[in-house]
Amino acid sequence: MKYQKQLTLSITCFLLAFLCSMIWLRQKDENMAGRISPDILRFHVLANSNTREDQELKIQVKTFLLEKLWKTEADSKEAFCEYIAEHHEELENAAETYMEGLGYDYGAEIRLAQSYFPAKAYGDIVLPTGVYDAVEVRLGDGRGRNWWCVLYPRLCFVDTKHAALPEESKELLRELLGDEDYEMLVDGRGGKLKVRFLIPELAGDFLGALGRGET
Repeated sequence: MKYQKQLTLSITCFLLAFLCSMIWLRQKDENMAGRISPDILRFHVLANSNTREDQELKIQVKTFLLEKLWKTEADSKEAFCEYIAEHHEELENAAETYMEGLGYDYGAEIRLAQSYFPAKAYGDIVLPTGVYDAVEVRLGDGRGRNWWCVLYPRLCFVDTKHAALPEESKELLRELLGDEDYEMLVDGRGGKLKVRFLIPELAGDFLGALGRGET
């Protein structure tokens, strides 16, 4: 009986510490996202559904739209936002015509929005979880898995095999954010994401050890 009480207390304390650490990490990420988000514009595409065809279409449409956007004269976040606000109907029609040519009759809605994004790595740059301004593209019902990237500064992969990012985009990001915040984004500050992924594994090991009476 005494061992069971100690076991229960140990598990409770560990879970409370684990929960507090996760809350602290998320709050720290969200605070940083709040600092850097004014300089960043993300690109968010929601597929019609999770069928293989709709997911493949999502990738084709995002490539089509990004190529059009990167050919504009927009050279700042504000310029991209202005372009979307003025030309969203034109972009929607272009996307719908493109999908129709592929055999789909889905509608496309393109708008500026604020969305909550999870932590995401772009090469050696890790953007923390939090709320960001985004160009949101909804295809059809928009109920499928989504795809996201960074429209400004351009942090989408240009070399998908080696996950290479444009060096000029990384330098622009450093100029926008400053050295301190930029360094915080590189590799999630020494593998911060790896720590997050490791915590659940450690929790499993700890609970397993408790069950075997090893603690």
